[in-house]
Amino acid sequence: MTGHIDGPTPPALAGGCLQPPTQRYDVALLDLDGVVYVGPDAVPGVPAALARARADGMRLGFVTNNAARTPEQVATHLTELQVPAGPGDVITSSQAAATVVAELLGAGARVLPVGGPGVAAALEAAGLTVVTGAEDRPDAVVQGYGREVGWAQLAEAVVAVRNGARHVATNTDATIPSPRGPLPGNGAMVGVVRQVTGREPLVTGKPDPAMHAECVRRTGAAHPLVVGDRLDTDIEGARRAGAASLLVLSGVTDPATLLAAGPEHRPDLLAADASGLLHPHPPVTAEGRTWRCGGWTVRQAEGGDVLELCGPDTETASGARAGSDDGLDGLRALCVAHWAAHPGGTVPARVLADGATATARARAWHLPSGGPR
Repeated sequence: MTGHIDGPTPPALAGGCLQPPTQRYDVALLDLDGVVYVGPDAVPGVPAALARARADGMRLGFVTNNAARTPEQVATHLTELQVPAGPGDVITSSQAAATVVAELLGAGARVLPVGGPGVAAALEAAGLTVVTGAEDRPDAVVQGYGREVGWAQLAEAVVAVRNGARHVATNTDATIPSPRGPLPGNGAMVGVVRQVTGREPLVTGKPDPAMHAECVRRTGAAHPLVVGDRLDTDIEGARRAGAASLLVLSGVTDPATLLAAGPEHRPDLLAADASGLLHPHPPVTAEGRTWRCGGWTVRQAEGGDVLELCGPDTETASGARAGSDDGLDGLRALCVAHWAAHPGGTVPARVLADGATATARARAWHLPSGGPR
């Protein structure tokens, strides 16, 4: 990285990656919903990008908080989407939950599954005894996402937990991405059981590092890169696992949410989608209170909470070298400038756009705006 950055550690995103990530990292640990596919369909261009990543020598592992399906079903779906995968390439949050329950309660413990078929399948594979209702006196309830989960299953879970069963959630993602926008995720259903019973569940999926650690063990990764669309699971999970991270904007996180992210939710790299594995990522350099990324410039007003964004059509950006040309250099500069001013907290930022290009981009990103107080 070039340029001077105050403080002992550069802000996330500042260093970039001067070579394609396929050349720096040996394994990509990819989330699925919002990264490889949205709903039943692949994110446009991603299957071809992952094929190129593999051709460049990068191995792929798939790590998902969606507990509804078995690894076999996930692998079949990926293969149908032209992303060849086997069951051993897939780690689900159901598998993580089953492992944790077996370690806590021992093989043969009685467990009530709530969710899609992937939950029960993982429990059985871990040597646990699957039961069908609260009257079977389960030792634990494992709750994961399932499209068919309704009142009857939630009622059984509530009765079982109130009778003493341990409540284990595969994940607490509040939403899942879909072509229609965010829809209720497992976290919403877990919240029902939590609210009625008054008991906090044990959560085993991302951001718990166990899932990424298991995938690292399976792949033998020396330099893994976590690729995800969620700050509170994928990016935080990568940080907790000690891995680098690439945030993609093809899922639930939008630019305004990223700009407001706290320290544990700040990615190392940023791309529109997983094709970002194939291209260099420009650094963000500092010159006093000015930050540059490619042809974009961001100036900090006093206090750092108002950011002036200048696009390549303004004099302030003239002479700056070309960046990644992926449409995100301005956002990279905004994030680094704001995070440098607030390394340990989440302080809202406001953006003043200077020039036609910056104004159009800020509007497209739905960024908060306004002048100095």
